[in-house]
Amino acid sequence: MSGVASPKLEVRLVPVTPLQQNCSLLWHPETKHAAFVDPGGDIDTLLGALAHFGLTLKRIWLTHGHLDHAGAAAELRERTGVAIEGPHHEDQFWLDQIESSAGRYGMTGLRNVTPNRYFEDGETLDFEGVTFEVLHTPGHTPGHVVIHNRDAKIAFVGDVLFQGSIGRTDFPRGDHAQLIASITEKLWPLGEDVSFVPGHGPVSTFGQERRSNPFVADRVTGYAGAAKAEPNLADQRASKRYS
Repeated sequence: MSGVASPKLEVRLVPVTPLQQNCSLLWHPETKHAAFVDPGGDIDTLLGALAHFGLTLKRIWLTHGHLDHAGAAAELRERTGVAIEGPHHEDQFWLDQIESSAGRYGMTGLRNVTPNRYFEDGETLDFEGVTFEVLHTPGHTPGHVVIHNRDAKIAFVGDVLFQGSIGRTDFPRGDHAQLIASITEKLWPLGEDVSFVPGHGPVSTFGQERRSNPFVADRVTGYAGAAKAEPNLADQRASKRYS
């Protein structure tokens, strides 16, 4: 992805790990200060991206604790001295098992990590004069967060939502009903014109997913803004992720 994350920030996607996780690189074009969202692995690739654009890293933000989103954070902190922020504290148990999870996938170089601080629902983040808000969005993991910039209408959603799909809920402490609630109650009110960067795959918009996503389209969930309609239970039961 190439473009503007806000009137002041540039953003690029840096796919990392064999799972092709979308690590997001944000930076201010004048100060050359940068932030990584979900540096999941491939530390040399991440450092190479910084060098390519002539950037100095100032922020490390995590949406959740899975290995492909947080596996390079510890080494990145060591190499740059930048603090790690996020996710919500409920995901520390995932951050504590990055190395064992990586072993099951045959992946190396990923490390357990404890953030310098956790995110809380509703807090705001400032980066180079641009404000982001944090939304606690459990379901895929209990401590998952979404990072949203209201002015630019862009959200970094980790593994909550994908183009045409939603996050898995069959992991420990996953909860399908909670995930659907996070999407419809936290994300949809942000607006149909919000573009989102998922943890994997192409960028989409909330409006597109409300129309066509087989798991969370309005016709499936019954979402109707402030009003509530009845969900389509037949469509829900036909969904491979319905539980």
